[in-house]
Parts: sequence; C-alpha cells; structure tokens
Amino acid sequence: MPLIKLTDLWKVYHLEETVVEAIRGVSLSIEQGEFVALMGPSGSGKSTLMNTLGCLDRPTRGSYLLDGCEVAEMSPDARAELRNRKIGFVFQNFNLLARTSAMENVELPLLYTRHLSARERRRRAAEMLTRVGLGDRLEHHPGQLSGGQQQRVAIARALINNPAILMADEPTGNLDSRTSKELMSLFCDLNEQNRITVILVTHDPAVARYARRILVLRDGVVVLDTTDYGQALESLHLAATGPL
Repeated sequence: MPLIKLTDLWKVYHLEETVVEAIRGVSLSIEQGEFVALMGPSGSGKSTLMNTLGCLDRPTRGSYLLDGCEVAEMSPDARAELRNRKIGFVFQNFNLLARTSAMENVELPLLYTRHLSARERRRRAAEMLTRVGLGDRLEHHPGQLSGGQQQRVAIARALINNPAILMADEPTGNLDSRTSKELMSLFCDLNEQNRITVILVTHDPAVARYARRILVLRDGVVVLDTTDYGQALESLHLAATGPL
C-alpha cells in the first residue's frame, strides 16, 4: 500500500462571491522513501496541495489515504493527531521561538507527548540537534544562529517525533546558495539513510534537482509527474507561459 494515495482530490475555496478551485481532481500515489518536489507558477496550487498532504487543510471532496487512514473524513482533532505522528514540517521562515534556545525549540513538539519527562525531552532534543550538526549550539537562541543553522534547528524540530514524512515549503528561500546546498544534502541524507519520505515545494530548479520525482502543477492540476529533470524544466516553462 502506498504511504500516500490521492484519488480525484479537490480543494475548493468560497471567497465571498468567488469560487476558487485550488486543486482539481488530482490523483497520485507516493511510496515510503520517495523524494518528491512540487513545482509550478504562482497560483498553481502547489502550496495548497502541500497543505492538504500535510493534513493542515481538509480536502473538499475526493479521497486522501495517509498510511491507510482516510484523511478526508477525519475531524480537525483527528487530523492534528495524525499529523503530529506522521509528519514533520519545515518552512521558509524557520518559525522558531526567538526567546528560547535551540534545545527548547526542538523540544516543543514533545510537550504534546504524554508521560515523557523533561529530562527525556532534553535528551532527545540534544540528540536530534547533534544529528543535524548543531551539537555545540544547544543553548543558542535563534538570534545567535545563522540562517542555515536556524533552518537546521527547524529540521531537528520537524524530526523529533520520528515522522514518516518530512514536508518542506520553500526551505531554502531565505538562504544563500552555499547554505542551500548544505541543507539539501542534509535532506538527501535523511531520505537515503533513514528512508524518510521528503516532499518539498520549491520554485528553484537547482533545489528541485535533488528530488528523484517532480510534480509540475498548473491551475490546480498535475500537468506532469516525472523522474526526468530536463522534462520537468520544459514542462515548468510551459506551465508558466503557455496554454494547457
């Protein structure tokens, strides 16, 4: 069974008198251990698809099976519980708490885990920060860290609950090219060594090159699903400038 299976998935927003079909009839499967990039022009639906896959939004209709569980029929609380168990998130702006240490930022998701002592939370957080190369920055606050180091803290926080899926929305958007390469190498290591499924949204072809599968979206539709990087770039250009 695929880790993720979408069947005729739609996400529709009603904005006053306007109806926006952000995702239109998407069907696809993602296996455990894949590395997938979502690409497309602004307004193509890639972020909406990411939010739906991440159980942040409920699909309007269609089926979304996550590890065999039907997400489309879940209550908000049930989706939140599934999200906390299965998915870790990394965002462009890091979303770290400014007045707390790297250790405390990474510990945060563990506060929702019952019967876990403060000592055990700290041990796990320290272990995860060491894993992403920040074992000597445990007590540093975000303002004392570079952009790349802050993003590594965010990745450690995303991984602290041992999720099956790591989702990243423009994770290199605020980083220079050298730091972006280092970060993407880390994603690759996590994917290859730990079999973590990585799904990322990016507008940067250099970042998408790290993925082994690329989905190109336009107007809420997946117009190409490919493992061929060159084909993806050509389709992306057509999606941005030409007709369907």
